Amino acid sequence: MCGIAGMFGRPDLHVIHAMNRLQIHRGPDGNDTWADDDIALGHTRLAIVDKAGGDQPLFGPRGEVLIANGEIYNHMSLRSQNRTYPFTSAVDSESILALHTAAKLGRTKAIMSAEDHAKWIGQLDGMYAFCLWDAELKQLILSRDPLGIKPLVRTKVNGSLLFASEAKALRAHEEHVPQLDELALIARLAWEYPLDGTTLLKDVHHVRPGTVEVWELRNGEPTQVGKANVERQGLRPASTWDPATQSEALLESFVDGVSQRLMGEVPMGIVLSGGLDSSLVAAVAHEAAERAGQPVPECWTVAESEDNPDWIAAEEVAASLDLRHHQYVLEADAFDQKLPDLTWHGEDFDVTVLFFQPLFQKMAEKVTVGLCGQGADELHAGYPRYRNLREHGALIDARLAAMDHPGARQIEQGQLPIGESWYTNDHSGTAHTGSLESFLNFELEHGQLSNFQLRLVDRHSMAHSLEVRVPFLGSAHRKASNQLPMEWRLPQSLEEKAALRAAADLTSLPDHIVRRPKLPAGRATSPTLITTLIEELRPRGETVLERYPRLSKAFKGQPELAIGLGLFEAIHIQDRGAIKPRTSAVALLDEVIG
Repeated sequence: MCGIAGMFGRPDLHVIHAMNRLQIHRGPDGNDTWADDDIALGHTRLAIVDKAGGDQPLFGPRGEVLIANGEIYNHMSLRSQNRTYPFTSAVDSESILALHTAAKLGRTKAIMSAEDHAKWIGQLDGMYAFCLWDAELKQLILSRDPLGIKPLVRTKVNGSLLFASEAKALRAHEEHVPQLDELALIARLAWEYPLDGTTLLKDVHHVRPGTVEVWELRNGEPTQVGKANVERQGLRPASTWDPATQSEALLESFVDGVSQRLMGEVPMGIVLSGGLDSSLVAAVAHEAAERAGQPVPECWTVAESEDNPDWIAAEEVAASLDLRHHQYVLEADAFDQKLPDLTWHGEDFDVTVLFFQPLFQKMAEKVTVGLCGQGADELHAGYPRYRNLREHGALIDARLAAMDHPGARQIEQGQLPIGESWYTNDHSGTAHTGSLESFLNFELEHGQLSNFQLRLVDRHSMAHSLEVRVPFLGSAHRKASNQLPMEWRLPQSLEEKAALRAAADLTSLPDHIVRRPKLPAGRATSPTLITTLIEELRPRGETVLERYPRLSKAFKGQPELAIGLGLFEAIHIQDRGAIKPRTSAVALLDEVIG
C-alpha cells in the first residue's frame, strides 16, 4: 500500500516532495521522486511484497515509469505468462509494466488508444490505482481498479495536471485553492454519500473506478485524449439458485478471495465486529491461511464497553474459531481527541465512524495488513434501506425539495452535466430506486461503495500505515454474487443476505451469529460515545448551518452532518487541508462560526 503523486506538464519536484510529505502516512517505509521535462512523480511506500527490492518508481525497458498503489493478487501468474519481460524485482506492481510492454510490442499501430490499454489492464486482478508514464509514446496512463478500492484524484492547476492518492496532497501546489463544490454537497446531503466523480471540492475529481485515462501534452497543456472502460459493474441474476447444491460454490469463491488477500511478507489481522460479514472472514481464516501458506491471522475488536453487543459477539466468534483476539475498550474522551484527525484523513463529513481511528491504530501496532468485511452489503443487499426502496427514494426527493437552491432543482429535473463530475444526468431519488436490481447496480457504480465505504476504510487505515483488504470484492466472489437471484439477496420472508447466510451455515460459526441482523457500524460499536459527542457539538453545528440557509432544511434528522460540514470547512477549505490539525473539534468549529 502506498501513496502516489504526480504533476504532468510544467513539472516541479519541489511540489512532488511536498505531496509526498502530505501522504507520508500512506507509506512510511520509503519515498522517492523522479522527473523529466514533461512529468514529475512521487511515491511513498508501505512495504508488503518484496520488502527489500520493491521501491518505486519502477522502470520499464523502453522508457516507462510506474508508480502504483495497491496489490495485484495474480501477479505470479502474470509473471509466468510474460517470461520474456526483464523483471528487476519480485514486487507485484511490476506485472503492470510487463503487461504494458507486451501490449506495446504487439501493437499494429504507432500509438496506443485508451481501448488498447484497457485490454491489457483488464488482465489485472487486484485493488490498484496507478500512473504509468511512457516516454516513448509520450502518454500518461491513469487507471483505477474496477470497484474503486484504491483512490486516485486529480485536478488542473496553472497548466499542470496534478494527481494523487488523497485530495489533501494536491494542496502542495500553492496555487491550488480548495473550494466547496455546492452541487456535489447538495447531492451528498440528499443521498448521504458523494456521487460519481465528485469529491466535495470544486474541480477535484476521482478517476472513475474500472477505467483507464490517457493523457498527452497538446501545445504544452495536459489533455485527456482517451478514456475507456476496463470493467463496469452489473448484476446478472440467474433465474434460480439452490442452496443445497450451490452454497458450497459461493463459500468457495469467498475462501479463494480471503486466501488471495493473505499475500505478503508482513503480519496480518482481521477486523472483527461480530457481524456476519467480518465473522465470515474469521470463519474461513484457518483454511485460507493454509492455502496461502501463511500464519492464521489474529482478530481485533474495539467497542465502548465490554457489555456492547458487538464486543460480546466478536468475543464469541473468536473463541469458537480458536483465533487469537485483541480487544480494546474505547476511552471516554477518545472521540473528542480524534475527530479533527478523522476529518483531515477522511476528506468528508464523517462523524459516526470515529471508532475506525482507535481500531486501526491498535491494529497497526502489531500488523501491517488487515482484512475486513466491507462489500458484502452491496453485493448481497444487506442494508435496511433495500427493504423499502420507494420510501428511500421519497426521502432523497424530500431532502432535495427542502433545499432552496438551483442545484437541487438541477438534480430533480435531470439536468446534471454528464462528464468528469456526473456519470448520469438524473440523481433524483425516484430515478434509481425502481427495483432492487437497478438500485444495487446504481450503488455499485455511482459512489456508495467507492466514494463512501471504501474511502472510509482506505483513508482511516492508511492514516496509521495499515493496509486493509476487502475479500468480499475478490473477482471470484463478485462473479458468483452477481449471478444470485434477487430473492436470494433479500427474500420477502427471510433475513437479508439469504444466500450468503446459507454459505455461512457451512462454516463452524454459531447459528445466532449467522442469523445476526445488520447493525450500523459506528453507532453499534459506540452508541453512547457518539450520541454524547453529537449532543455536545450540536449547538455549534446549528450555527454552522446559518452559513448555508438555502441548504439547512436538508440537515433535518442529520445533526452529525452539520458538525461534519463545519469541520470539513475549517480543515479543508479555510486551512486548505495542507496541515494536520492540532486543535480540538470545538476550536475548529468556533473558527468557522466566528
